[in-house]
Amino acid sequence: MKEIPIEYVKANQSGIVLSVIAFLVSGQPWIIAALWLIQVIGLFIGGRWNLFAALGRLFLTPKGKETQAAELLRFNNSLAVAFLSLSLVSLLLGWTTAGYVFAAMLLGAAGAALLGYCVGCTLYFWVKQIRAGR
Repeated sequence: MKEIPIEYVKANQSGIVLSVIAFLVSGQPWIIAALWLIQVIGLFIGGRWNLFAALGRLFLTPKGKETQAAELLRFNNSLAVAFLSLSLVSLLLGWTTAGYVFAAMLLGAAGAALLGYCVGCTLYFWVKQIRAGR
């Protein structure tokens, strides 16, 4: 199974957190659109093309053996793209409050992950359990 150094995962999470905070402070929907594009490229073309992970590779050196499974990272990035898509569509439809709520939910999940609790990992576990019939 392919593993990704945790430093690159955290670089992506940090980029998400900073971008969403910038959106919430400025109210500029293009920030959510740019973040959506960054995450979609990383999800569908490959993590190497994720801007935040690429910046992490430039400036960070993996220090330890801590990694995250690529499958789990892909699941988490899918959730991020889903929340960003819902936020962006809401903003485009003029549903500003919903757009802010979906962005704030992503901020909460990415912020929690940076602090050590992975919401996406918990959901991933539940999905695996349901698929296994447990």
